[in-house]
Amino acid sequence: MNPQRILVTADAVGGVWTYALDLARGLAERGVSVVLAVLGPPPDPVQREAATAIGGLELVETGLPLDWTADSDSELAATAVRLAALAEGHGVDTVHCHAPALAADAAFGRPVVVVNHSCLATWHRAMRGDKPLPDDFAWRVARTARGLSQADAVLAPTAAFAQATAEAYGLQGVPRAVHNGRAAAVVPQDDDRLDAGVFTAGRLWDEAKGASVIDAAAGRMTNPLRAAGPLIGPNGARAMLSDAVALGSLSAAEMAHALARRPVFCSAAFYEPFGLSVLEAAQAGCSLVLSDIPTFRELWDGAAVFTPAGDPAALAAALNALVPDEERRRALGAAARERAGTYTADRMAQAVLAVHREVAAVRTRRERAA
Repeated sequence: MNPQRILVTADAVGGVWTYALDLARGLAERGVSVVLAVLGPPPDPVQREAATAIGGLELVETGLPLDWTADSDSELAATAVRLAALAEGHGVDTVHCHAPALAADAAFGRPVVVVNHSCLATWHRAMRGDKPLPDDFAWRVARTARGLSQADAVLAPTAAFAQATAEAYGLQGVPRAVHNGRAAAVVPQDDDRLDAGVFTAGRLWDEAKGASVIDAAAGRMTNPLRAAGPLIGPNGARAMLSDAVALGSLSAAEMAHALARRPVFCSAAFYEPFGLSVLEAAQAGCSLVLSDIPTFRELWDGAAVFTPAGDPAALAAALNALVPDEERRRALGAAARERAGTYTADRMAQAVLAVHREVAAVRTRRERAA
């Protein structure tokens, strides 16, 4: 069975929004219409314009809580029921949930594919090791586990994160890895000059992104390190920068302009299921300096410089050595851009649609057998 209409959930806070729009465009190009159900804060005018420009997309601003800011299990249970009703009301063939917790304990009446873009269980393992889960994490992790077990298919953005998910939840099988992709590559500026600085971007308030390491490295560097992204999160988490230059949140156009100048791009993440900002930098031809974590090794091995996670001295040393070495920067930037060419939104959409076709066909066969 070929699904003709898919309900895709998303939020407008982080990278999931970008993922959802790229996926929706790819599905539209394949004749599949999308109902985009947005949870949490509504899209801003620029985001809303980008969504409504996609052919066949219906934008639904649900006002429902984000899975990671909801106050209780019952609140998320009600959200799942509302999403199931939305799927029924819009007559979709399949559902694509951006968080497994949204698929738990609700009768959707149609196949559900969940993507584990990120989760508290894997975050806690990466950041806290074997320490017990705090109470506010425990019920969320339990709900995510139910969503994973009840879904018709589970996806992850990298094989490394798929394995981490399987281990964290004791899954019988490993989720399927479908690499994220970006549709609009940043084109490097026409002149041959390279930005003499260092650039990073992401949710700086999330300690897993390594803003503290970035800031400590900046204090050891001879060139400026600019950091784009919010310092305060919806959950109240904060990051403080004293040596790195905080740029705040940048628009897509501002981000493209910054990357087109080809600064050295760095990420000091301790935990990163994929890293869309790294991909965008690679598409622009930036040289990459990344923390040596499994996902970055999977995606960028041979096309980036790696430094030990949590080591600001090593990060600063690598950046201080690379920034003035234009020949090496150009070679690394070319390698990163070539690698980025394998992570396209078109490939992502094709792979995701194949999974939806598969689960829809299985459901159809089951219904016929019954």
